[in-house]
Amino acid sequence: MTKSTYLTTIALAFVMLFSINVNAQKFAKLDKSPMDAAAFPTDYKDANKLIKIVYSRPQLKGRELSKLAPNGKVWRTGANEAANITLYKDMKIAGEPVNSGEYSLFTIPGEKEWTIILSKDINVWGAYSYNESNNVIKVSAPVSSGELLEAFSIAFSDDGTMHLGWGTTRVAVPFTK
Repeated sequence: MTKSTYLTTIALAFVMLFSINVNAQKFAKLDKSPMDAAAFPTDYKDANKLIKIVYSRPQLKGRELSKLAPNGKVWRTGANEAANITLYKDMKIAGEPVNSGEYSLFTIPGEKEWTIILSKDINVWGAYSYNESNNVIKVSAPVSSGELLEAFSIAFSDDGTMHLGWGTTRVAVPFTK
């Protein structure tokens, strides 16, 4: 191999390496409704979680909540895939027993109350394939109001109550052992 061929080969290798690195740094469009998770107990140092919810956080962006999560219609409880809830122990939700396991969390928004649904169907996109016969539990929770929240949010309070919030709408659902 001549010195010229050797240098050309090394230069070509660097060009290829550089172009691979440049392409590796390109990202697809980022999701407009980023994923988030909520867990109980809420202390991040407590590794013994009882509940974990993974969901996507849609934004209002000047739109009406009633258009994004219409009253009386099954909603995926977030954006993209239906919210996924894992119960690591048997729990009671609004007083109704539910076995430990993995479920989809659907809701039916309403003016005065929301219906909270846990379904055996998991890994589903939206609520398009929602099948009522696969419900594990269906309970009601009252609606209250609070400060404006731009992004849909789920959080737990120290007593295990799951709080759903979006716009000025708040829904509190008690989880107990």
